[in-house]
Amino acid sequence: MSDQVMLNIAGVNKRFGGLQALTDVGIKIMQGQIYGLIGPNGAGKTTFFNVITGLYQPDTGTFELAGKPYSPSAPHEVAKAGIARTFQNIRLFGEMTALENVMVGRHVRSHQGVFGAIFRHKAAREEEASIRSRAQELLDFVGIGAFANRTSKFLSYGDQRRLEIARALATDPQLLALDEPAAGMNATEKLALKELLVKIKAQGKTVLLIEHDVKMMMSLCDRITVLEYGKRIAEGLPAEIQSNQAVIDAYLGGSH
Repeated sequence: MSDQVMLNIAGVNKRFGGLQALTDVGIKIMQGQIYGLIGPNGAGKTTFFNVITGLYQPDTGTFELAGKPYSPSAPHEVAKAGIARTFQNIRLFGEMTALENVMVGRHVRSHQGVFGAIFRHKAAREEEASIRSRAQELLDFVGIGAFANRTSKFLSYGDQRRLEIARALATDPQLLALDEPAAGMNATEKLALKELLVKIKAQGKTVLLIEHDVKMMMSLCDRITVLEYGKRIAEGLPAEIQSNQAVIDAYLGGSH
């Protein structure tokens, strides 16, 4: 883990009509961290994720990625800036193969454009071969390389989750943002996911993670922020979060 700040966000406010969804929320993530975002249902976690990744426009807030200002104006612009994300619900191209799904993610870093795709000149063919090769490498990395040519809708649930992560990694992100990647997984699949995230961290990647499995988060994350009713109520090391009375009250509904 380095001393470089990878993501620095401050003063985020977001209102939907009469509902104040986020109030002065901020977060600071160092390069190489697995950083957790937890909170009860309705705490604002996914709203904050959607602001970071350009799905929602914040009312206020400052945003820096790797020391440079960025504007979460649109998802494709955020991806180009260096943030890739997955969603709570699996969003794969079901009729495409696993390899093709990852290649789609890789095209955000392609250079040949529509002209090259139409006329198939040498540079375009070489780039396409490079994209295919990198996609296969990523499938191997996440553990489903043997299923490269399998239609994605026929993969197991856990493997579909892995495929989503491979597709996100194909964009060469500086920050990988995962929204409940363990949702719906059994214990074996969760263990495999945890091992994969450790591998991703070992490659120097930075991960921002939303997850309801608090036990998993406490054993995996370097630091954790806790939201409740759209406000940050705690931030710190997992051990500090576990002993924080405000966090205990938020999850258990009162003083315990």
